[in-house]
Amino acid sequence: MRFSLRPQDDAFYQFFSQAGQNLVRGMEILSELAVAGADTQSVSERLVEVEHDNDQLTHDLYNKINSTFVTPLDREDMYALGSQLDDVIDHIEAAGNLVYLYGLSELPAPPREMIDLFDVLNAQARVTAEALPRLKGMNNLKEYWIEINRLENDGDRAYRMLLVRLFSGEYDALTVLKMKEVADELEAACDAFEHVANTVETIAVKES
Repeated sequence: MRFSLRPQDDAFYQFFSQAGQNLVRGMEILSELAVAGADTQSVSERLVEVEHDNDQLTHDLYNKINSTFVTPLDREDMYALGSQLDDVIDHIEAAGNLVYLYGLSELPAPPREMIDLFDVLNAQARVTAEALPRLKGMNNLKEYWIEINRLENDGDRAYRMLLVRLFSGEYDALTVLKMKEVADELEAACDAFEHVANTVETIAVKES
């Protein structure tokens, strides 16, 4: 049995679990854009709400860290994990916001490759949300970061194929520029999920 002199303050783990649920919620909203004729304004507004909720959650986490004498995990790791989870939400919100601001709902349907990126991000969100509550017991986390790495590779491939589609001549130049900005935010979200997993791995190694 692993023995630790650190207190097991459930509040910290609850912060991370709630952030994981925000990731799932954010991707559920963003994925509505996979359907032609989606209400992009509604998607954008609801993603802003999720992003604001997560900002507050991150702020509360930092306050909790700063006001706790002995934390259950390394302070710097908890700061990093909170910040990286917030980064994921920021990229998800930015992608949805750009689709609305750029008027991309006028397209007949989003490219299949963009939907593939949505699918990867949805999977990453679910896997992350399932893993974060296990931080307290450090249970079966290796499977989590291995899967996130695999999904990130899938996301890279989907992103490259999306770029091929965008520059195939199917779309006018202005639309290509707009859609590439959205694609870049989606790809950044994929990378941000991997950063979260890397920090969880660092924590698990330290605590083992």
